[in-house]
Amino acid sequence: MNTTYPNKQLPIYLIALGAFALGMASYVTAGLIPLIEASFSVSVAVAAQLVTAFTLAYGLGSPVFVALTPPDHQRTGLLFALGLFVLANAASALAAGFAELVIWRAVAGIGAGVYLAMGIGASAALSSPERRGKSIAIIMGGMASGVVLGVPVGLITADSFGWQAALWLVTLLGLLAFAGLLLMLPRLQAAPSSSLGQKLRILADGHVMTILLISLLAAVASLGMYTFIAPLLADPELGAVRSVTPYLWIWGIGGVLGSFLVGPVVDRVRGPVLVFAIMVILSASLFLIPVAATLGTWLVMLPIMAWGAVGWALQVPQNNELIQARLAHGDGNLAIALNESALYLGSAIGAAAGGFVLLLQMPTWTLAACAGLIALLGALLQILNLRRQRAWPRTVQPETNH
Repeated sequence: MNTTYPNKQLPIYLIALGAFALGMASYVTAGLIPLIEASFSVSVAVAAQLVTAFTLAYGLGSPVFVALTPPDHQRTGLLFALGLFVLANAASALAAGFAELVIWRAVAGIGAGVYLAMGIGASAALSSPERRGKSIAIIMGGMASGVVLGVPVGLITADSFGWQAALWLVTLLGLLAFAGLLLMLPRLQAAPSSSLGQKLRILADGHVMTILLISLLAAVASLGMYTFIAPLLADPELGAVRSVTPYLWIWGIGGVLGSFLVGPVVDRVRGPVLVFAIMVILSASLFLIPVAATLGTWLVMLPIMAWGAVGWALQVPQNNELIQARLAHGDGNLAIALNESALYLGSAIGAAAGGFVLLLQMPTWTLAACAGLIALLGALLQILNLRRQRAWPRTVQPETNH
């Protein structure tokens, strides 16, 4: 076979550095709200719309812009998205008014979403099929590290030098990644050319839609539960934890470990089988949280770490399966962007559903129970994937002439 895969790890790690900045930018804004509130004399409710602007633009805008990227300009598209992300964060730090800041956070969200989708696609293109999972894991591990390590550093920086300093730090990290990729990222193989109408046919692909639905359910369960971890552990019947911070760290550390460690597994285990196992573990860990919490505040860290590990790890085999499923069609990046949209939509649905549970004044343990049931539903849905996978080859290769 004449197809060659340049085994260039440095560009993959540079993409991961950009993903680190992206993960930091995605979550640090929530911690900056009190400082921004005071700086612009706006209410907490208004300041919180900065998070909304970023996430909506990320989740809804990225598939559109990825779909519009010419198939023979993948490298340019990735660099443009990262450059836009860097520019928007710098402009956010320089914003003179709150409305201007909201606009630039939305622009940063679009750049971030497009960059991550195209970055995962680029890492796959730079790797041989048997190393693709490990490469995607490096990117997702970079993003998870940005959330776990970057956000606290950003908030400490903001406390000392102002909220703008945190965004300047994101800008610097993104700029370093941009400069490195500009020099080191090779030209990426052009994807098969297709019209926008042909790209939209991805929505009729049953395999892809099943993967996206499982990502949605996992996000409803995992990210939705994350929103309510504080009231759950503060319940007097579940340990009455005073500070949730150590548990958030445990969840995040689990996420980093899961993201990196799942890579070699993805390259050895069939994707649908691995996703099924992850969804089962996710469901079990969520069910076990209230049980473990009643037994001891330290014991509950075990299911929380497992939850974080599999919650983050899931997207490595999911993105790998999406790339393989759409490789011959040339719209793998679009599939990844839609997957990111599913995650953000699932997070919003999970937060709303959890709020409804609390509004009904149901016991807080039902939050974990409901999340566990939703994850179990995702596992059952994955059984359909396992039964039908013979009709969906693990690797779809475009035909080549030798």
